[in-house]
Amino acid sequence: MGLFDRFRLGSRTRMSRPAREAARTGSTRVRAADRADEQHLHEWVTARRGVEGFVEPRTAVSDVTLLLVAHDGEWTRRRVPSVDWAHRFCNSHQVPSYDAAVVGIPQRMRDYNRRKKLGLD
Repeated sequence: MGLFDRFRLGSRTRMSRPAREAARTGSTRVRAADRADEQHLHEWVTARRGVEGFVEPRTAVSDVTLLLVAHDGEWTRRRVPSVDWAHRFCNSHQVPSYDAAVVGIPQRMRDYNRRKKLGLD
């Protein structure tokens, strides 16, 4: 196809039907939080000490998530129904909670990931 051939096509496109539909919607489905996510968070927070919660806001590719970080940097992240739900969950487990968009993630988590990558743990 030459440079000016694109203009001659007008509004017609050469995409297949599924490609046209995907291009038109431009959205993806994000899995919602479920009971298994809540159960995992509950088990994780009760099995570790020094846990803090970091509530991560909704983005274009994921829903609201709760990042739990233990005293040694071990962490887990799961989808949650809402920001309010995440803070209530943390409060009910006597875990301090923070907005990750404001405070970021703790250095001990990055150190833990580095140790795991290097095989020091």
